[in-house]
Amino acid sequence: MDGIALAAGTLYVIVLLRAGGTFAVGWLAGAGVRRGRFAGAASSAKFRRAERAIQRWGAPVVAVSFLTIGFQTAVNFLAGSMRMPLSRYLPALFVGGAAWALIYATAGLGVLEVLGRLFAERTVFGVSAVAVLLLAVCGVVVHRRRKVHRGGKAAPSSGDTAADAS
Repeated sequence: MDGIALAAGTLYVIVLLRAGGTFAVGWLAGAGVRRGRFAGAASSAKFRRAERAIQRWGAPVVAVSFLTIGFQTAVNFLAGSMRMPLSRYLPALFVGGAAWALIYATAGLGVLEVLGRLFAERTVFGVSAVAVLLLAVCGVVVHRRRKVHRGGKAAPSSGDTAADAS
């Protein structure tokens, strides 16, 4: 149990620093996000989707974003660039970060323990499990890249308005 508490505490500090730092960078970038170097990233479908969600739902989007992969960074950055008040952002950061840390500490340590036992007792199965996992991750990455390259630049979804596209 002490291992999980230590891992969760360490991960919590890491996520608070990482997400809080992303928010701070967004805050400092402010209006410059839509101009210059960041304009391409800020106009991507992921960023537009995150911005609409933040505008509609506010702090709960920040908290729930910690349960996603990839969306979390966009949400924290945009919450900062949109100047979400700290009185709303910080509670969402603390709650979402705690959920993230607990999930990764428990599930992450569990997976590492299973893999450690598998490598110790059945090395061939351990190597096979890691190989299958790596192949699956590579397959997803290749599939996503091909999808983006095939379609070119992501087209706005049917819910986008002219203001969102600019």
